[in-house]
Amino acid sequence: MATNRKRVLVPHTMGRAGTDLLAARGDIEMIVYPAGITQAALLPMLADAAGIALSATPYRRTELDASPAIEVVARIGVGYDAVEVPALNERRVPLMTAGTSNSTSVAEHALYLIMTLAKRGPQMDALVRGGRWTERHAALPAEVAGKTVLIVGFGRIGTRSARRCAAMEMDVLIHDPYVSPDTIRAAGYTPVADLDADLARADFVSIHCPKNAETVGMFGAARLARMKRGAAIVNTARGGIIDEPALVAALRSGHLSGAGLDVFAEEPTPTDNPLLALPQVISSPHMAGVTTESVAGMARTTAENILSVLDGHPIRAHAVNPEVFD
Repeated sequence: MATNRKRVLVPHTMGRAGTDLLAARGDIEMIVYPAGITQAALLPMLADAAGIALSATPYRRTELDASPAIEVVARIGVGYDAVEVPALNERRVPLMTAGTSNSTSVAEHALYLIMTLAKRGPQMDALVRGGRWTERHAALPAEVAGKTVLIVGFGRIGTRSARRCAAMEMDVLIHDPYVSPDTIRAAGYTPVADLDADLARADFVSIHCPKNAETVGMFGAARLARMKRGAAIVNTARGGIIDEPALVAALRSGHLSGAGLDVFAEEPTPTDNPLLALPQVISSPHMAGVTTESVAGMARTTAENILSVLDGHPIRAHAVNPEVFD
């Protein structure tokens, strides 16, 4: 191996659109590691790594301390709650994310969950499969046209979710304390400053905010109780934003009619999670942002992010902490 080649670690799940870009570079040595690698196995591999692409693998101070040559950390995605950004800042190491590569996929999935809850998809399917057609009028599906959706978070995914909900003739409310009400109005939606005061207006709540100290437990028992009776909640953001025991109670009591969950507090969520025993819950295994198209897009963007930093021309717009470049 030539001494001037820089070593970049990538998980085996990284799409070929990204690995091919890295493999084509004569100055890069690409090392593939298992996506479920243990910390004990990863730490020795970091000793001479200049860059690493992360799927679900955590990267915190322990990993950083084991990475004396690290120049860039990149997420194959947009969430970064498993990365210790303050530690990276101390070493002036950028954390790069995949920009809008999976935004469309997540927005589509959120709408799919809303539609499936409204149309009672699993229940209707079960009636057909069980030969129980005579029961089809017992609990009717609903239209989403004319219903109100409250979108929490108006970033890359929230904005796309809003457009899709509006196209379904839904009234769209937006809660995001970091976005100007004028910006929200200019996009054609209604800004909501006081989440607690306006929750009762929504037939559906769709969560699109990051997981951080402000949002962990954001939807606990008190806030769920403020939602309209019969409303449903959808989470394609991160597990832990909704308090799961409180959600179970709200669903069992009939206060909420359903929940669409792509994410859970613990992942993989245990099969005995009480939420999974409730027929009014639809779930998916943290796959909202994982489609054929998004996997290719995220892989390509991740590789471009890594190479941009190693080449000295970082894509600042994709950096969580662009101040490290200054």
